[in-house]
Amino acid sequence: MNLRCSRASVVVEYPLRAGGADILLLLRTTQSLAVTMVQSNVEESQHHLERLAILADLPQEALERIRRRCRWRRYEPGEPIIDYLDASDNVFFITEGEARVTIYSLAGKVVSFRELGAGDVFGEYPAIDDGPRSASVEARTSCVVTSMPAAAFKELLQAEPTVALALLPQLVKTIRSLTTRVYEFSTLAVNNRIQAEVLRLAHLVPGEGKSACIVPAPTHVEIANRISTHREAVTRELNRLSRIGIIERRGGELLVRDIDRLATMVHEATGE
Repeated sequence: MNLRCSRASVVVEYPLRAGGADILLLLRTTQSLAVTMVQSNVEESQHHLERLAILADLPQEALERIRRRCRWRRYEPGEPIIDYLDASDNVFFITEGEARVTIYSLAGKVVSFRELGAGDVFGEYPAIDDGPRSASVEARTSCVVTSMPAAAFKELLQAEPTVALALLPQLVKTIRSLTTRVYEFSTLAVNNRIQAEVLRLAHLVPGEGKSACIVPAPTHVEIANRISTHREAVTRELNRLSRIGIIERRGGELLVRDIDRLATMVHEATGE
């Protein structure tokens, strides 16, 4: 069987043989059925829950119980996963790929909060406090996401204290990061906020001595959305940092050549 997709429909090809001749039977189905088939394949792939940070210390039998309460789905780049202020309360885990946490203003301006990668959890706030979604999350790359009902997540936290203990540091890390960003927005000039964001991205990747290679390189629009400025300001500052030898653009990569020097610039701006 071969599956060919278009925007409106899916053609399923079944090769048959009758009377010594090969026959190709074409069945056209709807796009929604194709999505169901893709989701089924993702579920059947049995992604390893033990790779998720907050579940890493659970025994296999506990993971199997959790797996029965989960569903898997693949999202393509730009596809929404959850929407700001919606009333859903599922909790999500990224098992493959990356996602982006954002809020869109009424004027359409994108405010980007943070990036999520494989092993991260999101959507846990409504499951904890019964409130609405605090932000939107959309796929940044093709990614596989595991979802769990809020009731099952609460049961998990009560039944497995190690999961609750593993979740707490992640919540604190998020609060610290957002506190830092509020401080930067309130006190730093735009060029210093750009420097701080590049330094933050450099610290997220494995370093090689004084340098770090960010792959894929964030676009100027992505950086602008993270620090509440415009693309032109980011372009000017990155060009300046390139001229003085701190960064270098290599195709789809951003090489931070001198992390220590960049850190000194941010330190001088923040006084920390």
